[in-house]
Amino acid sequence: MSRLAQALERRKFVVTGEIGPPKGVDLEKCLKDADHLRDKVTAINVTDLQSAVMRVGSMAVCAKLVERGLEPIYQLTCRDRNRLALQSDLLSAWALGIRNVLCLSGDHPSLGDHIDAKPVFDLDSVQLLKAVAILNNGKDMADHELEGKPNLFAGAVVNPGTDALEPQLIKMEKKIEAGSRILSTLGKEDKV
Repeated sequence: MSRLAQALERRKFVVTGEIGPPKGVDLEKCLKDADHLRDKVTAINVTDLQSAVMRVGSMAVCAKLVERGLEPIYQLTCRDRNRLALQSDLLSAWALGIRNVLCLSGDHPSLGDHIDAKPVFDLDSVQLLKAVAILNNGKDMADHELEGKPNLFAGAVVNPGTDALEPQLIKMEKKIEAGSRILSTLGKEDKV
């Protein structure tokens, strides 16, 4: 069980931070930012191609945080991957020692720096949460048995600052029903 899950199970107040991977392979600043959060947060969110801008992947940075003894939250978006890749990435994250995942649909590529990129959106964030639950139960989405199963601590986002609050609340309930164990809130200006 992750330290984040343990803290929440003990009903401790939890603070998380967030870092964004660089646009390039120099991780020094990103890892330094994470080190500054050490002893100040329970876990560190690592964005996944934040704002639909191409960068180093969240999983790579999360793996580096694990090596440094930090607790990452692997953000995983549905925008760029089909269900095969999403399930593979979830299993790969577990194999690398990453225990927490924040499931997001992701911003449309037209909002980023590769506006001609084709979005995938094979699953949405609710379906991705269900995929995590299925994998945690030892099967894949096609009902095939896994050789060893993960125990990922899954979360999602909700935006209580939106002008259209009711749809957010409906989707939040669906995310909880699908297996979200933690909800990260966004501000009015944040994107999902």
